[in-house]
Amino acid sequence: MDPRQNAIFRFALVFLLIAAGFVAVLVYIIRIQWFERDKWMQMVNTQKPNATVIAPQRGNILDCEGRLLASSIPGYYVYMDTRVPALHQGGDTLFYRYVDSIAIGLARILPEKTAADYKKMMVKSFNKQNGKTASGQRRENGSYLKLCPHRVSYIQKREIEQLPLFRRGYYKSGIQFVGSPQRKKPFGSLASRTLGTILSNGKGNAGLEKTFDTELHGIDGLALRERMGGKWEDVSVREAVNGYDIVTTLDANLLDITETALRGCLERTQADWGCCILMEANTGKIRAISNLDRNIDGSYSEKANHAVTRVEPGSTFKTIAMMAALDDGKVNLTDTFEVYSKGWTYLNARHTDAHPKDTIYTLRSALAISSNIAFAKMILNSYDKKASKFVDKLQSMGIRDSVYSEIPGAQKPRIDVPKDAVTLSRMAYGYSVELTPMQILTFYNGIANDGRMIRPYLVERIMDDDEVIREFGTETLKASMCRRSTLEEMKLALHDVVWDNHLGTASVNPWRQPKAQSKLVPIAGKTGTAQLFRNGRYQSREHRMTFVGYFPEDKPQYTCLCMVEHPKNYGLYDAGMDCGSVVRKIAEKTIVYAGHYIIKGDSLVYEKNK
Repeated sequence: MDPRQNAIFRFALVFLLIAAGFVAVLVYIIRIQWFERDKWMQMVNTQKPNATVIAPQRGNILDCEGRLLASSIPGYYVYMDTRVPALHQGGDTLFYRYVDSIAIGLARILPEKTAADYKKMMVKSFNKQNGKTASGQRRENGSYLKLCPHRVSYIQKREIEQLPLFRRGYYKSGIQFVGSPQRKKPFGSLASRTLGTILSNGKGNAGLEKTFDTELHGIDGLALRERMGGKWEDVSVREAVNGYDIVTTLDANLLDITETALRGCLERTQADWGCCILMEANTGKIRAISNLDRNIDGSYSEKANHAVTRVEPGSTFKTIAMMAALDDGKVNLTDTFEVYSKGWTYLNARHTDAHPKDTIYTLRSALAISSNIAFAKMILNSYDKKASKFVDKLQSMGIRDSVYSEIPGAQKPRIDVPKDAVTLSRMAYGYSVELTPMQILTFYNGIANDGRMIRPYLVERIMDDDEVIREFGTETLKASMCRRSTLEEMKLALHDVVWDNHLGTASVNPWRQPKAQSKLVPIAGKTGTAQLFRNGRYQSREHRMTFVGYFPEDKPQYTCLCMVEHPKNYGLYDAGMDCGSVVRKIAEKTIVYAGHYIIKGDSLVYEKNK
């Protein structure tokens, strides 16, 4: 072959090789695109680095002494992925070799099911047929099995990890743990509704958990799941920032004292629900709060936050109406009002007293015995045809202002200008108006605090370890609710409610048993009894009872309110006996706990702590 022919031959050979390679690539592309697309797309998806959210540690809620009220502890859901290829290799011998041992171990660690139940679950999951893929290829058998419906503790997790086969890890056994921290309240039901709850996604759902969810939750981290060294690993991209701690004004010991006293009253009276709040007089710090609802079985637990739910206050509103009229110069403590045993009818409204008699009361004694007739006359004499001025006066005293609360869902007061004299007369003794127990407490605390109305608050500070992120303090709502002379007159009248043994509704019962009276700590305050409005009318046999007062009377340090809804195990409704005695018990134990009194020996002899 001459050189020219040799060159042509070599060129043709190279061309044919290139053309063959091109055709082979084209065929391979067509094969991948049209015949193997599903297979390769599935492989691509498994190779993608998946972003994983790293949940931060939720912050704690603490009482004023640093004791845990709510905290997160590790919890895990347990799964077994019986689709893992290692379990199906070698004629399924690996799975069946260990399934009995695993079942026995799970029954020991998680005894809610027997070993036979666990084995049945795992075998059924392992033998599950998953059909075929879109390309006709057979999928692996098995399924993703949840071994336990509830979260297991860290100790239980460690024990499960040491079971036969499971100790080999996920790729050899299919065992997998998904972290899901549990929110625990070490003090059980104490202030449970106020502290709140969280949802399954870790977000606050009620109470302080909801109000301060952003601070408690922290900042989520981010990790990418990548294949490294032959196995999948989570590679952190952004570290999670743990949540802050919330330090509350609550005191665990006072919470226990308050709930115990309230629970005893509710169990004795079989009431629908009860609410009790204890607040420091000159700071506004809520030291204890309890909300108990009756369950179907007759027990009581925290279900709703009645402390911030609006109700008709009943006779506790008489103090508010009286302060307005006194401060406006409409009446004096010595003004008299004639009352009648058969009631008093004005226009189309009939007013009656709980202690009916034909007599004459001064304004001071009318508050002590809580006469509806006297107060209806008082408010009509003062503000008839000038109802707007009465409501304006209440506004100037701060009663109509919405008291901000850290508790979500807190309702605003409802005190509207009455459209007629009948409504005005009923407002005098706490109907046709609505206040929350927290707002009632705030007003009475203003009297205890020498006329300075302050906002109740539940959170003292937000902490990041030992660093204070934000601090909360006393907030004044009204520097002076009324004139000084008015305040002194109100204190005299509230004293009689508890200490006038002839008239005071919170003094003693007919058998001389004390209601709110205490030999250990002097208390002043006011009772309230309101008929419940149901089915379009007021129910004469269903009542809401209240006592709100402050102690020690000479130099108030605390204000306390107790409210009980519809007691029904006896016919005698007595706010002073039931609610007043609750406040008395709380006051006595609080003063001892706060160090103002000491106990000598086992005889419970109290004396002033010097």
